[in-house]
Amino acid sequence: MKFSEQLLVKPGHKVRLEDFDSEGSAHVRDKDHAAEIMKKRTGRLEHLQQVLYAENKHALLIILQGMDAAGKDGTIRHVMSGVNPQGCDVTSFKVPTPIEASHDFLWRIHNAVPPRGMIGIFNRSQYEDVLVVRVHNLVPKKIWEKRYDQINEFEELLTENSVTILKFFLHISKDEQQKRFTERHEDPRKYWKVSASDASERKYWDDYQRAYEVLLSKCSKKHAPWFVIPANKKWFRDLAVAGIIIEALENLKMKFPAHVADGAEVGKS
Repeated sequence: MKFSEQLLVKPGHKVRLEDFDSEGSAHVRDKDHAAEIMKKRTGRLEHLQQVLYAENKHALLIILQGMDAAGKDGTIRHVMSGVNPQGCDVTSFKVPTPIEASHDFLWRIHNAVPPRGMIGIFNRSQYEDVLVVRVHNLVPKKIWEKRYDQINEFEELLTENSVTILKFFLHISKDEQQKRFTERHEDPRKYWKVSASDASERKYWDDYQRAYEVLLSKCSKKHAPWFVIPANKKWFRDLAVAGIIIEALENLKMKFPAHVADGAEVGKS
């Protein structure tokens, strides 16, 4: 069974995160086995990205969500290590700026959607507006509960305009999160990752889990699926995400463009 089938949130399925194993690694034996497979997938992804860029008919939007320390940055760094930076943009969505806050919540999102030929990666996304705002009561329920349908309609619009959407929830355990926070405090190379909000947001773990369950249940659609990625083992997380991306790009049946000029004439003065 492919990763995409194993880890897919089936449309209409009610999600309970406790049913998903954050330690899972499927048929992959260990880190060394994963490294062997990942080397091949990095090369394959590099090739597919070249064809995507050259053909210029499709765009790929990758959305990464997860609890703090789930590994969004690490996933981007490792999975996209072989991709030409010219064909890939990463957007990190933080607290809205005053200009962004003066528009509807999807305005800044739409502005960052990749054009045809490009891969766009969202580190956090439109889903923050049914996560943080819900957990911290930043807007009334009557406002944020409408956003699930608005997001679904927005994503359908994108897919109808040649944007393939893949959404990954990086699923770590509460114990693994604490382990990673501790590593950040003890490793000078990771001090920069330490945030004052780490401890305060951790208090809302259960609230965030419930909020994620609702959005995964409501917003995994055939045209824009969610995948729950076991992320306690970083090497499996990267392998699973890479495999699903490759499968989606292969399904586009892309080809390098044919000649637009007679090759025999190239270089003649």
